[in-house]
This record gives sequence, C-alpha cells and structure tokens, in this order.
Amino acid sequence: MSDRHVIVGAGPVGRHVAAQLAERGSEVTVVTRSGTDPGIAGVVAVRADASDADALSRAAAGASVLYNCANPGDYTTWDAVWPPLAAALLQTAKRTGATYAITGNLYPYGSVDGPMSEALPDAATDHKGVLRARLWADARAAHDAGELRAVEVRGSDYMGPGVGANGHISRQIPGARQGKRAWVLGDPDQPHSFTDVQDVARLLVAAAADESSHGRVWHVPSNPPRTQRQALTEVLAAVGLPAAPVSRVPRAVLRLGALASQMLRELGELSYQWTRPYVLDDSAARAHFGLEPTPWPEVCRRTAEQ
Repeated sequence: MSDRHVIVGAGPVGRHVAAQLAERGSEVTVVTRSGTDPGIAGVVAVRADASDADALSRAAAGASVLYNCANPGDYTTWDAVWPPLAAALLQTAKRTGATYAITGNLYPYGSVDGPMSEALPDAATDHKGVLRARLWADARAAHDAGELRAVEVRGSDYMGPGVGANGHISRQIPGARQGKRAWVLGDPDQPHSFTDVQDVARLLVAAAADESSHGRVWHVPSNPPRTQRQALTEVLAAVGLPAAPVSRVPRAVLRLGALASQMLRELGELSYQWTRPYVLDDSAARAHFGLEPTPWPEVCRRTAEQ
C-alpha cells in the first residue's frame, strides 16, 4: 500500500495533519484553491478546486488516504459550498480507493441532555447541524455499500496553535492580554468541552490508518470541561498574565444584530452550545486508540503563545 496522503484544506487541522505525517516520513500533498505553500518541510502544495471531482481525483491519484480538513471560510455560505465539495470528496475517494478521513464536529447532535457520546443519533434541527449530519450520512452510506472506507472524527471547540480568530477562547486572547473585557456568547460559567487542534489531527491520522475503526464516528480525546471564564483565565495564567474581566454579550444585542447580520442569525441557532453544559464523552476513542488529550496546561500555553 502506498504511503501517499492527500489533505484538502490548510486550516489548523489540515496543517497539523500535514506536519504529523511529514514528520514520520510520509508523502504529503495539501490541496487548496490558492495552492499556497504551507511552509512544512516535505509537504507539496497543489492548487485545485476540491469541489471539482475530476481535478481532485487527479491531485489524489495513488493516495492511500484522502483527508477532508476543509473549512469553508465564510460561515454563511456553507449551504452552497459544502454539498458540491463533499460530493467531490466522496467521488474522489471512490475513484482512487483512498480511505476517506473526515474532520467533523458536534453540530449533528443538536441540543442534547447530558454528555455527548458517539451513540447519540444525529438529530439536529438547525440547518448547520442538519447539513453536517447529511455529509456524514452520505459517507457512511457509501462505506456500508462497500464503495469506499470512511471514518469521521469529531471534536468540540478548538484551542491550541493556529486556531486564532476561529476559536471562541483564542479570539479573545489579543484583547485579554491588554486587560480588556472579553465578551462571550452565552453563559460564561457553563461547563464546556474544548479540544486541542493537534489532538484532532492525531486522532484523524490514527483513525485513517486503523481499518477496524472505519465506518463510524470517533470523539477526539479532550480535557475535562471548563467554563469560558475558567478557560480564558487559565490561558492567560499559563503565560503569567492576570485574569481579564469576562461578560456575556447581552441577548438584546444579539437579537438586534441578527436583524441585520446573517452570521448572528446562524450563531443564534447554535446558542444552545453556550447556554447549558456542552460536554464531550471521549471514552470510546481513548479505549480504542490508547490516546490521551494533550495536558491542559500545555493546551493553555500554546493557545496563549500563538
């Protein structure tokens, strides 16, 4: 079997997957629309539209694994961008015979009572959750039909190096470093799971390589939940900085903003994630893969230093 790995997307997960594979000596190609060199030794950058199955199939010829690490930059365009992109990824995996390893998220579960395990149904009713659930359902159906080998890993909100403005905690760091108040979505004192982005990459690589893990979802090993206030305070403390004040964005502000902003309307549909406990059960992946999360103090330090 070849040791060629093709990664679609050069965001935080894609870059960490590429770095981990390159470090062990694998042949690694990163496919993006821009073709920008990711700056990782031994990693080849290819410019291609991944929603074009023919172009992607050419880029992925001979690959042993095709990693879906795409994250369409404009949150409001998912309904238009994801279906053709996911269809092209599926078609490419079928054509090339590559294992299809997907970076998922927790949206498909929707609002739940209690910790989220892989045994929960994908029962979201908001359109972002319904969309993400459908993407996995299509891949799982193709897997079950013997058309390809697929696996999906799901983490909670990302922390760690490279997340930056895409993370609920890390986006607060520049202002908090200066002692400015952090304005957060939902209740700052509800327990919430956070996942180190490098742990997402570790599990994605491990799951792709383990045929016994295919055909299902796995949750990324993550540290015990923290509140947003605790997480932000501990990130700052990791680099010797004092706690910053933390406040909730007033509901009235969000409601008024949603009248003019599609982004705020869509965030409103997902507000359940921040108004009640949002806790990941990662016990299955820990037991199957023998993986543990990056120690929390290290997660905090790397989040603060990025």
